[in-house]
Amino acid sequence: MSLGNLPQKSFCLIRHGETTANRDQIIAGRWDVALTETGRQQAETLRHLEWSSPLALFTSPMARAVESCRLGFPGQSFEIHPDLRERDWGVFEGRPLAQLPPREGCPERGEDWSDMIRRVAGAVTDCCLAAQTDLPVILCHSGVIRAVRLLSGQTTTGTRPDNASPVHFYWTDHGHKELSHAANLNLGNSVHPLCGL
Repeated sequence: MSLGNLPQKSFCLIRHGETTANRDQIIAGRWDVALTETGRQQAETLRHLEWSSPLALFTSPMARAVESCRLGFPGQSFEIHPDLRERDWGVFEGRPLAQLPPREGCPERGEDWSDMIRRVAGAVTDCCLAAQTDLPVILCHSGVIRAVRLLSGQTTTGTRPDNASPVHFYWTDHGHKELSHAANLNLGNSVHPLCGL
């Protein structure tokens, strides 16, 4: 059974700034934890980045993502998409990160991994369609980015993405390629802009 497909379009995902749960090495999941002062500073650095095209902003409804969006892109409008929320880790939320169960499968009273992948595929597709010719920039969570890596054809979910660090999924004739922000700017400046492909 298919877990979903991504649209043939480039987009950018940004994990929220550091939270109290990140700092304390706690599983947050659906807990609406706050940004730390470090997390707010991380989010504010986003406002100084250069972009190769106009942006369309989207965010998870969770407070840590919404605040990161507001701090990183002050004065800009954004849309909240409920399916960009973090995974529900069920009974494991609030426990030390070292107790995180295997990603595959379904944690007790939580969200099945395959269900989350399908949810994320739909959410990213919605954002890309709504962005039209602008670059979709999506403020979200580690779990969302890991799901997108699998949807983009990568064989693993990779390492936990850094807080407030853009992760570009650049569309090519061979599918999506994950790039850092700096690498994407270099590609955009030398070949063509990230969006509008």
